[in-house]
Amino acid sequence: MFDNLSVKLDRAFKTLKGQGQITEINVASTIKEIRRALIDADVNYKVAKEVTDKIKEEAMGRDVLISVSPGQLLTKIVAEELTILMGESNVPINLDGNPNVILVSGLQGSGKTTFTAKLANLLKKQGRTVLLSACDIYRPAAIDQLKVLGEQVGVEVYAEPENKNAVEIAKNAIKYAKDNGKRTLIIDTAGRLAIDEEMMNEIETIKKEVQPAETLFVVDSMTGQDAVNTAAAFNERLDFDGVVLTKLDGDTRGGAALSIRKEVTKPIKYIGTGEKMDAIDLFHPDRMANRILGMGDVISLVERAQQAYDEEDARRINKKIRKNQFGFDDFLSQMEQMKKMGSMKDLIGMIPGIGKAVKDIDIDDDSLKPIEAIIKSMTPKERSTPEILNGTRKQRIAKGSGTSIQEVNQLIKQFDQMRKMMKMMNKSGGKRALANMMGGMK
Repeated sequence: MFDNLSVKLDRAFKTLKGQGQITEINVASTIKEIRRALIDADVNYKVAKEVTDKIKEEAMGRDVLISVSPGQLLTKIVAEELTILMGESNVPINLDGNPNVILVSGLQGSGKTTFTAKLANLLKKQGRTVLLSACDIYRPAAIDQLKVLGEQVGVEVYAEPENKNAVEIAKNAIKYAKDNGKRTLIIDTAGRLAIDEEMMNEIETIKKEVQPAETLFVVDSMTGQDAVNTAAAFNERLDFDGVVLTKLDGDTRGGAALSIRKEVTKPIKYIGTGEKMDAIDLFHPDRMANRILGMGDVISLVERAQQAYDEEDARRINKKIRKNQFGFDDFLSQMEQMKKMGSMKDLIGMIPGIGKAVKDIDIDDDSLKPIEAIIKSMTPKERSTPEILNGTRKQRIAKGSGTSIQEVNQLIKQFDQMRKMMKMMNKSGGKRALANMMGGMK
């Protein structure tokens, strides 16, 4: 996401010349390029102009430190202004009430139902008992879709397939939640158009009747400035509490994320970063600004690692490393934990300085599948004792995994090198340092 914007902003900073001070003369062309980059990202022209005028005002006359170039200083100022534009800080959702009721609204095709299940999964991981309510009575198979997603995340779905009164279903869901000890009820409503008066009246009535603690509006970030306009139209009718941006993993220009907070005056609370049920993040304006400017997002990377980190599994792995018994099954387990953190390109983009380097490289998450196939084609004994892998066994594994003997040999060689490195870390005490660091993450 934001790849084009990041490239254009980086190009703009490189045009900044001058020593000792940022002046109106040496900053003029850079500000112009920044404004053009924002407009190309589908940010409203008025907003882009306001932001760049503010950047220019902040930059003018600032002393440039000996160790910092004018371009670096302007990058810092742009990061500060983008953070302000997107809302300055994360705004958490309201979890008050018994049950706590969250109403989810949005356009048709915005990813609303998928987000509803993702939010349920996230709150469940936080220790809350969650109930989903299927109130989309119009779209064919909408109830079935929510039930399938609910089953994936292990959350119950309340539905009345024969009832065609969405308001009644929502009220009945609240009663069911109370009777069954569910702390949070998330109501998935039908996708609608702002021009559809009948459906807009329906969701207004649902909100009035259920009195949710939180009303979220889901928009597809791929629609750019149109998403901002739609959010404004819905906000006039619903007065929602926050925005959810979906499909930020796609080829989005980013205009919605950059300007929706200013134009609608409601915070972005969550972003969707993929199809998987754990591909949901709290929206942090400062972190997003850093990522746009290629400065990485180490905090979010660590938080994802914490969520995927299995402390018990880590103890088991450490014990095997000490005894030099680390095998392919353990390697496979570590790969599974890494995959839980999200797409490879997204994770790499969070590392400072790396995002720009891989922007044009197609990093396919399926690239790990041949490795998994090779390992799963081994017998349990071969996985635990790689030393017994001779030529005959390797040929059988290559045939069973649909790979070549060269690929099998390469994996075994890399695995052997990794085991040697782990053994060296264990002898030098590096393992204990790593364990302490991981413990500190909890």
